[in-house]
Amino acid sequence: MASYHCTVKVGAKGHACAHAAYISREGKYSGKARYEDLEATAAGNMPPWAARNTAHFWSAADEHERANGATYREIEVALPREMTLEQRRALVEDFVAREIGDKHAYQWAIHTPKAALEKGEQPHAHIMYSERTRDDIERDPEQYFKRYNGKAPARGGCRKDSAGTEERLQATRQRWAEVQNAHLERHGHQDRVDHRSLKTRGISRVPELHLGGSGVRALREPDISALLERRIAEGEHERAQRAVASVIDLSGDLSAARAERDRQQAELRRIGKEFARETTIAPLRSEYVRALGRVTSETLATVPGLLPRTALMQAMLDIGKTLHAELEGIGKPLDLAAVKRAAMQAPGHHRRLAQLDVKEEYARATLDDVNSMGLIKRVFYDTRAMTAEATQLLADVQAGREAVEAAVEQSPGVLAAQRFNSENDAQRRRILGTIKEMTEMALRVKRDEASFHRPAHMLRLPESVALVVEKARQIAPPLLAGMAAGDIERMTGKALEVAWKKPENSREFQVQLSRFVLPAGERVQQQEKAKQKKNSPGHER
Repeated sequence: MASYHCTVKVGAKGHACAHAAYISREGKYSGKARYEDLEATAAGNMPPWAARNTAHFWSAADEHERANGATYREIEVALPREMTLEQRRALVEDFVAREIGDKHAYQWAIHTPKAALEKGEQPHAHIMYSERTRDDIERDPEQYFKRYNGKAPARGGCRKDSAGTEERLQATRQRWAEVQNAHLERHGHQDRVDHRSLKTRGISRVPELHLGGSGVRALREPDISALLERRIAEGEHERAQRAVASVIDLSGDLSAARAERDRQQAELRRIGKEFARETTIAPLRSEYVRALGRVTSETLATVPGLLPRTALMQAMLDIGKTLHAELEGIGKPLDLAAVKRAAMQAPGHHRRLAQLDVKEEYARATLDDVNSMGLIKRVFYDTRAMTAEATQLLADVQAGREAVEAAVEQSPGVLAAQRFNSENDAQRRRILGTIKEMTEMALRVKRDEASFHRPAHMLRLPESVALVVEKARQIAPPLLAGMAAGDIERMTGKALEVAWKKPENSREFQVQLSRFVLPAGERVQQQEKAKQKKNSPGHER
């Protein structure tokens, strides 16, 4: 549901430059984790001497503005979560164009921190601008912030427009509501905002106090749950009031008016039933989430009935999609033969192989000559020595080629290709193995069995099983909305029964039970057996 927030603040002398750095996350606010929420920032209407660096403008305001004067005015507004980054930026730019136009130098920034209570995005914008009104006169930094001279404007500073009256403030708040509603409608959102107070709008509820991060951290978990439930209920109530407020025009067709009235009343009854169900389910859901948080992953995998079946199946589906995407991204293995051929063409190897080819050709020519000699020639030539020399030369050639091939095998390119293929093959086997394990898990979950059958010797879950149960743990709470209250209570009771218990000492069976927790009755039996064994006469102490 879109929410309305618009406040206007005034900055005192000496604070403008620091505040501009804060909203744009520059200077000491840059590079820190708590300030990594800047979504967009921009500035405009700056004088020439500050066009490239807006800090020069705000620094000059801090230095030259009069002692009791305001160096800037800031409009802070909440932005709809429903909109995208581009849509939020367009909304801020549209509002700045209408509210400030080309009259004042300005700088704005959009921040998207995490909400302290609901943990979702909390987008908002800071729009700071100078009250000095621009004109066509060029002034240096000191003159820009001097007192305005109505008789001779070129000798004085820019005229100030404080916009500090109640009427101007209400006009700004109204314009922000109108611009925001226009953009909500443009992007197909049904919610609308209203700048008027609850009392003026006829809504009889107490405004919620702004707690801030420290206030939320001080709340207990039941208080947080109650506050969130109140927000849901109030949102539904206001939607219902808006539905009723769309008064039927009885001057038209009476039967159509009655049909519309009946439809609205039916819609109100439906909302009422949904609200009643939500107020019943919300406490059960909170209790289940707390109980589930104290159950180990091993227990979730080996004890059926702790997680909704839909959560397990959805977890396997989501993980399966991710694994298939990883599998497609592995790519084809490298052609090692081609890599080796390319390595053979290195200058050193190529030259060595060419020399070996020459020697081989000489040796084979010698053997051919010996074989072609007649009886007379054999008398004059030592053919035995020639044959031995040629044979040895061929053996040397073969050894040389083997040495080159061995060097190629150890070359960086070939080793890198082998390592790449080996890693890809290992990754492919791991992914296919995980997919196979999840297929078997899915069959067990459909039979309402534990998602993993643990061998007696195993003390840790396989990685694939741990991934599934932890993913299912995360997505289980939202899925409770479609479940009966009795089913949620049964899961909660079972989770409380098998919750993790810290071992009293380091005995193996207790360490094992702390990882794969058994139901309470069976756990007590094993502990009693261990105590009897410890107290028996023959037990070594």
